[in-house]
Amino acid sequence: MTTQARRQRTAASAEHRFHNAQGAEVKTRDEAFAGQQEVSPEAVSTTAKLELHNGATVTWELEVQYNPNTHPYVVLGGQITGTIAGPPWNITGGFIGDTLRLDAKRHDGTATVTIVGEYQNPPAYRGTYGFNGATSSFKHTTVYHC
Repeated sequence: MTTQARRQRTAASAEHRFHNAQGAEVKTRDEAFAGQQEVSPEAVSTTAKLELHNGATVTWELEVQYNPNTHPYVVLGGQITGTIAGPPWNITGGFIGDTLRLDAKRHDGTATVTIVGEYQNPPAYRGTYGFNGATSSFKHTTVYHC
């Protein structure tokens, strides 16, 4: 393969193609993510199991339901159990991608938690979480649980 052919091939592969949640090709990134938070009743759902750790005494099990046809994956629901106060907590929204955001509400509606993080290898998220509107009160590492 000639140098010119390699350059043309590299340039072509570097061109971004965007697809919306329905799989249709669109022109811009904004079009691809437009309406992403509006989840239709026929949205596909799958489950991921995650485990949040903060020291030796905090271990939360997160069962996250998300739409695998979006990216970042739109979170549709789920539950948090484990050492979190007053389990279960209902996951109400968020996304999973290069970054993580999970919003949850205590089952009795008296408190909320927001978990944020950045992806790292091996597959995990490192970040912070906080209660009642805060997002950076405590550090965590959240790993995929097989």
